[in-house]
Amino acid sequence: MTPALYRRTAPYWLSLPGFVLFAVMLFVPLVMTLLLSFYSFDYTAGIQTGFSWHNYADVVSDDYFHEIFWRTFRYGLIVTLFCIVIGVPEAYILNRMRAPWRTISLVAIIGPLLISVVVRTLGWVILMGNNGLVNTGLERIGLAKIPFIYTETGVIVALIHVMIPFMIISVWAVLQKVDPATENAAASLGASQPKVFFRVVVPQVIPGILSGSLIVFSLTTSAFATPAIIGGRRLKVASTTIYDEFLNTLEWPLGAAIAIILLLGIMAVILGWNRLIERRYAQVFQ
Repeated sequence: MTPALYRRTAPYWLSLPGFVLFAVMLFVPLVMTLLLSFYSFDYTAGIQTGFSWHNYADVVSDDYFHEIFWRTFRYGLIVTLFCIVIGVPEAYILNRMRAPWRTISLVAIIGPLLISVVVRTLGWVILMGNNGLVNTGLERIGLAKIPFIYTETGVIVALIHVMIPFMIISVWAVLQKVDPATENAAASLGASQPKVFFRVVVPQVIPGILSGSLIVFSLTTSAFATPAIIGGRRLKVASTTIYDEFLNTLEWPLGAAIAIILLLGIMAVILGWNRLIERRYAQVFQ
């Protein structure tokens, strides 16, 4: 191999192990799931190989699955919006803090990520459950209990708690590169602090908001532990439905079809949101 050819091909050879690992761990299971979704299932004969759109037709035509997917994507949109509203100001405040308070706040934000999502969700059950600390205290002082378990509000609140660190870190990383002189210039021209924040800071952190939104939305719509524990069997989402099809009814092809539809739906929303934000971002800085 000549030195010139080696220089041209070296990056490909160096990236080959990572590509092979990525393909084995991601592409191969996805392809197998896609193929499985076209098989049929019989309760007496089991999984039947072949090619059929029957599973996709069942999902598309059944109102039961319509409700599940609507609930799944509604959770994703609501949690993402709340994470933006809460996370962007929090990231801005974190960026304005001085040591050691910035380090303490950053540890408080990142700390929950070091704990299993199951443990965090069970913490909400202990705190806000029907017999949890909050409702027990309210009952003792003669007040009505706050419905939390098996409610959409409870699922959304728990998901926001799980997902908001991703939004804060994404926006804070972008704020590190923002020149504070732009804020000082706007303030010197008479702009109020809210106007500086919304007209100067927010447009500059749109890439962070975009990346944080994509992370939060994709993780929320594919979340399993939190909706399963807080929502239970009553408020099923796509991930819990896939789990039931694979492990309870053993109808693997239908579960694979639901998984593929969920994946395509998440990708469609992410690409559309990315395109919308990029277009808006270009208009702001034209």
